[in-house]
Amino acid sequence: MSRLHQQLGISQGVALLATSLLGTGIFVVPAIAASIAERSSLLAWAILIALVLPIAFTFAALGKRYPHAGGAAHFVGKALGPRAEKLTAFLFLSVLPVGLPAALVMATGFWQAVFELSPIMSLGIQLFTLLCMLLLGLGGAKLSGNVQAIIALAIVTLVAALWWQADIVSSDYQLPSDLGSPNIVPALAVMFWCFVGIEAFAHMGEEFRRPERDFPIALLLGVFVAGAVYWAASVVVLKFGAYGTQHANTQSLPHVVALLFGPHAKWLAAIVGYLACFASMNIYIQGFARLLWSMADEGHLPQQLAHLSTKKVPTRALITIVSACVVSCVVAWLFKLPLDELIRYANGNFIVVYLLSMIAGAVLLKGVFRILAVIGAALCCLLLLALGQQSIYVLLLSVLFLLIQPLFMQIKKQWKVSKLPKS
Repeated sequence: MSRLHQQLGISQGVALLATSLLGTGIFVVPAIAASIAERSSLLAWAILIALVLPIAFTFAALGKRYPHAGGAAHFVGKALGPRAEKLTAFLFLSVLPVGLPAALVMATGFWQAVFELSPIMSLGIQLFTLLCMLLLGLGGAKLSGNVQAIIALAIVTLVAALWWQADIVSSDYQLPSDLGSPNIVPALAVMFWCFVGIEAFAHMGEEFRRPERDFPIALLLGVFVAGAVYWAASVVVLKFGAYGTQHANTQSLPHVVALLFGPHAKWLAAIVGYLACFASMNIYIQGFARLLWSMADEGHLPQQLAHLSTKKVPTRALITIVSACVVSCVVAWLFKLPLDELIRYANGNFIVVYLLSMIAGAVLLKGVFRILAVIGAALCCLLLLALGQQSIYVLLLSVLFLLIQPLFMQIKKQWKVSKLPKS
């Protein structure tokens, strides 16, 4: 029996995942990819979708068989033991210092397209965004799913309107004659950001009404919807040359909207873009909170974090995660960390979490799903190599955890012994 409230259906699951995958990427990453690989980025999207499918099918199979709020960490723990489970959870949570600030910078960029914002005003928007996600999270998973369904519909409608108004023809999405561009690999290293979210979605598996049926269907449909919308947005960005500098990339689609529908339409793009980023970050915040709660519920973290509200929402874990996000956000703002670097460092963590999950799939699954898991693991290794020096962040974190964790466990054991009553 689920420990959390089972209230999600297929449509809400698709909305949660699709908005998670589209959110922080749809209005920015197509432009970044175009600035790296230009027209070859259209080929890169097709390659990336092909790479993601084995990973998506593996997560779907694992989520169907082992629905759990621990998500990827739970899968890895069942296959590789508690130490690997803790490493996976640590790497997922350590995305916070780099991944959330990157997403908040993207969200703020939409308001910069219509307002002249000072640095302190940008920080204020980021902190207000975190507060809104906290309030939405306290309302439960069903509320988040319903809100994000509306946002997903708005994103798809906007991209479809751009295609219609731009009069897209076949020559606009024709692949380049040189299919062996060396820029495709570095573009893929950034574009992978668009398909991180599957592992966060896995934490919601325990909250589906029928997880053995609804979870895998929602996951696969969400991936296909997101892939199609990303490709369509890239065609529009390339047609209008809406890419280049970081400032141009963060305001890419709002710029195209203004060209096609007039300057006042920038408001529409800003609102939809901001909501898309909000939706993507929200599922991560909820996923982080459920992982923290699950670890506390199973005795790996302080018991206070295992508290549930009357709606079965992990309130204390959620507040803890949002507080950590506030600190990370302020640090990134103070040091003015570049967006593309933050994305690559965060991607390193996600790729290793995916890699460990694929290894778990190879151990736990059978038949064709085991083969897909092995393929997914190989693809994750290739993506890690594509990151180059940006993979150092996740590798150092992994080594640090493996060195410190035994010492931490020894201290914890001695503390428990010292608390025993003396005879």
